[in-house]
Amino acid sequence: MTKITNIETFVLKDTLEKSFFFSQWEYSERCICIVKISCSDGTYGWGEGYGPALILESGIKFLKSQVIGQNPLHNEVIWNKMYRKTLDFARRGVLVASMSAIDIAIWDIKGKLLNQPVGALLGGVHRNYVVPYATGMYFTEKDNPTKDFEEEAKRYLEKGFKAIKMKVGLGIDRDVSNVKHLRSIIGDDIKLMIDSNHAYTYMEALELAKKLEAYQISWFEEPVSPEFYEQYAELRQKTTIPIAGGECEYLRFGFHQLLRNKSVDIIQPDICACGGLTEAKRIASLASTYGVDVVPHTWGSSIGLHVALHFISNLESVPGRMFSPDFLLEFDQTENALREQLTFPILEMENGIIQVPDSPGLGLEVNPDALHKFTNPTNGVVDIKELLK
Repeated sequence: MTKITNIETFVLKDTLEKSFFFSQWEYSERCICIVKISCSDGTYGWGEGYGPALILESGIKFLKSQVIGQNPLHNEVIWNKMYRKTLDFARRGVLVASMSAIDIAIWDIKGKLLNQPVGALLGGVHRNYVVPYATGMYFTEKDNPTKDFEEEAKRYLEKGFKAIKMKVGLGIDRDVSNVKHLRSIIGDDIKLMIDSNHAYTYMEALELAKKLEAYQISWFEEPVSPEFYEQYAELRQKTTIPIAGGECEYLRFGFHQLLRNKSVDIIQPDICACGGLTEAKRIASLASTYGVDVVPHTWGSSIGLHVALHFISNLESVPGRMFSPDFLLEFDQTENALREQLTFPILEMENGIIQVPDSPGLGLEVNPDALHKFTNPTNGVVDIKELLK
């Protein structure tokens, strides 16, 4: 039986042509950590972590001893070894994301060994396509944050997107003005979501929600700090806008706290951070017992997008019915050469949908030229400024 023999990490960087910002931080580059896990028979798999790339890389190296020599078909056994190794000091955060990257790569290997797509191995494919929504409408200039607003929105409409998520968090009056303007551009038939990236206090979030209820908002994402479960729950009771959150949550234990507090209508685990596919499957099962929808958060390279596609293909429709609703995929539209160039075949939306890959594993291959182009050699030297990015 094949065994895992090697783990390689790659920190990929690309400087943006034009920086953008949201309520918390400004982005001038993309920086992502991916992992390649190889086996004794030559089979290999790719994974991705979500978080500070150099710290993720260190976490993957820390976990290497728990993975080398293991049977990749025993992914839950490997997951549990990593979980036990980190339990005393990393129940949340970057080490869980490092576990996630490794777990995803092992699922890719498992699919290749069994000649099955990951969605089938998760238990079966309920749907062979998903409906992407455009994540964008970030702010571009400090003096005129919504300078490219109208042009960007029209571009999404021309591409055929049926749903758009925009950033808020500039202040209540400006947010209301921007939402009103965007709704006038896209019309009433396009779904519109807002995301403040936990910019607001409870009272501010409530005021904003009340003022935006007339604009058919499909969900209000991360209205307040992810630490304040009770505020989420109280806000949810006082607005007609569905409340979403969870991209900053980890493991089924953290998501259980969100669910049992009735904090959200929609949970948004990032599979590249919350514990990988192994744990995301458990989180989805937990959410189904509360009747809460699951729309995973995605951000990074196209590896993460492939992971989300397989995961969504396996999600149950709760409650079940003959004609199930469309399931949504977050499809970031901001500048990202790592998403566009790193893997092939390239994921593309056609007629408002993206097909779920049906090749073995995740259904992707990494472009060696792009890997070489974007790899950032650390040479073993760690710059604390880089770690904190």
